[in-house]
Amino acid sequence: MFDPRTPGRRAFLRSGCRHCMALAALAGGLPALAGEADDDQFELPARFKRPSADSDEGGLWAMMDREEQRIRRSPLTLRDAGLQDYLRGLITRLVPEHAPDIRSYPVRMPLFNAMMAPNGMMIVWSGLLLRVENEAQLAAIVGHELGHYLERHTVEQLRAQRDAALVSQFVGLIGGLGAAAGQIGIMAGMFAYSREHEARADRLGMRLMKHAGYDGHEAVAVWANLLAEDRITGGEDAGSRGDIFATHPPTTERRDELRRMAENSKGELGADSLRKAFAPLRFGWIQDEIKRGQYEESLVLFDRILKRDGQDAEALYARGEIYRLRDEGSDNMKAMDDLQHASMQIKAPAETFRSLGLLYQQRSDAPAATAAFQKYLAVAPQAADAGLVRGYLTDLKP
Repeated sequence: MFDPRTPGRRAFLRSGCRHCMALAALAGGLPALAGEADDDQFELPARFKRPSADSDEGGLWAMMDREEQRIRRSPLTLRDAGLQDYLRGLITRLVPEHAPDIRSYPVRMPLFNAMMAPNGMMIVWSGLLLRVENEAQLAAIVGHELGHYLERHTVEQLRAQRDAALVSQFVGLIGGLGAAAGQIGIMAGMFAYSREHEARADRLGMRLMKHAGYDGHEAVAVWANLLAEDRITGGEDAGSRGDIFATHPPTTERRDELRRMAENSKGELGADSLRKAFAPLRFGWIQDEIKRGQYEESLVLFDRILKRDGQDAEALYARGEIYRLRDEGSDNMKAMDDLQHASMQIKAPAETFRSLGLLYQQRSDAPAATAAFQKYLAVAPQAADAGLVRGYLTDLKP
């Protein structure tokens, strides 16, 4: 399982899709479909043919094919059939002509990122999935990645490197995923898209989502939400200087340009369909977010979730657990409030009662701690730490 303490985690979250560690399709120049066409009148390129095996592009495709096999076997890859069908349906809705060539792989990584390979492999990280609030927001991100793919942007970056060993190392790191998360963050800067390519992918992504019937304003919300997390540690200037990778548009600039493009946009949000598809896996993603240890950023995320639904038991537990772990100032009291609130919900996570027991134990309230630990064991008798909790109960006996 991915170790959230791996160096480079903060850079990934801040940059999100700004550095787009994608390898888009490799085989030629830039079609003019995304730059100037009207929102309602643009044509997508025909499906791409696989380049000749003896060409440099063909060699890169072959490397990515090998990495895709590693992704398929990786323990980080989420094999939930419902989630995979959902992502496949979203891609089909955005680019029906190209959908047969694209395979999506959701992976359990608690950071905001997505990437697209030249052979049609798309990787989406669970930290991104946790942060999108509806299907329209996910369509904006996936549409942006598809924009890079359709416009074949990365060939210019790769050819500019002129270093086959470096390219090979980068491709290998993608397959390594969690084990090489820190190195991937460094390599991403070397393969960052230009401002022009990012802007064009934003424009095409906006057109794809609007053409598919989604509300374009949700693309703006994605960047606004990321900025809120970024600013909690980066200050008010976060996103205004492009300090992560200078070759990419600042997030404030992108947000404002997307807002201009979304003007008068109307469409669906798809919040219910996204919630249903994510429900079986969401709590695991939340646990990974807590373990990531970036409490201030995580609090912004869970505050936002609870602002939408104050009875969200999983988010209440998560925020309470973060307060408990951070344990600064009034955090103990805030943790107790959130965890007690979560415990009263019908679908309260079992971990809620364990955390309550630890808080009561810290307060030397033996009866309350005993009741909470007993509830935890009743709800999750096979929990990995059940033996430890039984030890707590033994210690609490008078």
